[in-house]
Amino acid sequence: SKNVEDFTGPRERSDLGFVTFDITADILNGKNGLQTFRNKNTFIIFDWNVKQLFLYLSAEYSTKNNALNQVVLWDKIMLRGDNPRLSLKDMKSKYFFFDDGNGLKGNRNITLTLSWNVVPNAGILPLVTGSGHVSVPFPDTYETTKSY
Repeated sequence: SKNVEDFTGPRERSDLGFVTFDITADILNGKNGLQTFRNKNTFIIFDWNVKQLFLYLSAEYSTKNNALNQVVLWDKIMLRGDNPRLSLKDMKSKYFFFDDGNGLKGNRNITLTLSWNVVPNAGILPLVTGSGHVSVPFPDTYETTKSY
């Protein structure tokens, strides 16, 4: 993490986190919680009413100022016909990971979770959270020598 000027909020310095991550998920076989039944033995994701999936990786953590902080770090649209087995290596955050203070430095419990929305052709928009998540500690000192 770094401590940088945040011009979007108060005139005090805020933490900016950098995360590099790998994602391995088998959405087709429902290994992350999404299961649509065609019959008793077959799981399908893209049935007649599923246009696409909106996948996103979020970070959740608590600080002394906020019991729950949630930040989306990365997202991807998966279209019908795309490979539903993800194997992404050495990915970087797509969006800034700003805390509204100094809640990232030394935080020992930042939980990363892969979730997705089923985007239907018609009807409700269900939210599905993957079955796996990982908690990562952030360092006790700020990084000052490298740029991201």
